[in-house]
Amino acid sequence: MMITRRRAILGAALSITLLAAGCSSADDTGEETAAATTVSDADVQAALEAGGNITVWAWEPTLTQVVADFQKKYPKVKINLQNTGTGNDAYTALQNAIQAGAGVPDVAQIEFYALPQFSLSKAVTDLNAFGARSLDGTFTPGTWGAVHSGEAIYGLPMDSGPMALFYNAEVFEKHQLGVPATWEEYAAAAEKLHKADPKAYITSDSGEAGFTTSLIWQAGGKPYTVDGTNVGVNFTDPGTQKFTTQWQKLIDGKLLSSVPSWSDGWYQGLADGTIASLVIGAWMPANLESGVKAGNGKWKVAPMPQWESGGKATAENGGSSIAIPEKATNKTLAYAFLKYATVDEGAQSRVDNGAFPATTKQLNAPEFLNKEFPYFGGQKVNEVLAASAGQVVPGWSYLPFQVYANNIFNDTVGKAYLGQGTLQDGLKSWQDASVKYGQEQGFTVK
Repeated sequence: MMITRRRAILGAALSITLLAAGCSSADDTGEETAAATTVSDADVQAALEAGGNITVWAWEPTLTQVVADFQKKYPKVKINLQNTGTGNDAYTALQNAIQAGAGVPDVAQIEFYALPQFSLSKAVTDLNAFGARSLDGTFTPGTWGAVHSGEAIYGLPMDSGPMALFYNAEVFEKHQLGVPATWEEYAAAAEKLHKADPKAYITSDSGEAGFTTSLIWQAGGKPYTVDGTNVGVNFTDPGTQKFTTQWQKLIDGKLLSSVPSWSDGWYQGLADGTIASLVIGAWMPANLESGVKAGNGKWKVAPMPQWESGGKATAENGGSSIAIPEKATNKTLAYAFLKYATVDEGAQSRVDNGAFPATTKQLNAPEFLNKEFPYFGGQKVNEVLAASAGQVVPGWSYLPFQVYANNIFNDTVGKAYLGQGTLQDGLKSWQDASVKYGQEQGFTVK
């Protein structure tokens, strides 16, 4: 089974200096995209029949089969699929090509958290020019919202990461731990487990930006506000407080493993039971199957623990889009590929090869929901994950310089995991550093 999610790389900052006069606000963008579609379905079909070459920069492994199938269906189209790296490596390569004005791909994979960095500077194409607005309802609300800026649509969702609780049922049963429905119950289980076995931890967390923001998101926090070049960063909101209050207790009680995620030690901990659970995105099953073979038959999936008893709120953790750079040379063929890969035959192909879908059609399909996973003891895992996809809290925003912000997370919030101040102290430092950087890049930041 292929790995459908790689290590989350937090990478160095990209140069995104903006001149306020050259950037529209979200409202301005909405006015601009209200115009009629300029490229019709007939135009797209004509481009496919005429053929041509396009270059796709992406790391997602299921796209290899999608590209092969697309070229078989449209033999006059040739696709050059290149893996230019993941995370910061990919975005640095893309940014460099855009700035140089040469070697820009026709299609680029961009994670949801990084997309605002390219959309605000209009480095990627507003897909309303191709009628993308008609796809409203095709994708889950969380992923569809992630590719929007005002009315503009800057990519099509390719995969998603609604969160759930993955847990080692063998360890939970051995120590008589109930499956926690709330974060309070999760903390109680963490204490009980570590007391029974000092080598075992409920989970590992050495400080990860994506995990932290996802839990704040689930708690209803909205620390980031973005309106064009006007940006707000505020980690004092009630949702953030829910997270810091609960998670600080786990840190103070030394109830979290400090083994870094995606390291060899992390995989070993998942295999031997010393890391007993993960609250993570829906792309995780394939990683467990391929990287934690000793866990076969031991792991289960349950709904994400809630901040309020009886709640049904989740968040995204990961997920990506494919977009068309503004300087692409063959946008019409590029859009044809985008739609094929995310909506048409390619969407099903990717699911068949292990990707977690962003499309409601695939999520609601009986064959998807009823699929039994031998690794998880025959559990119909997708039932849990699909339910989570429909419970993602709306209204979340990322910064237009989130790649940079995530890069400095360990230098600020990460100190709390080393006993150097509290999480709230760290978030204040993260906030201050993010504000300073944003102002230096030409944003109005409060």
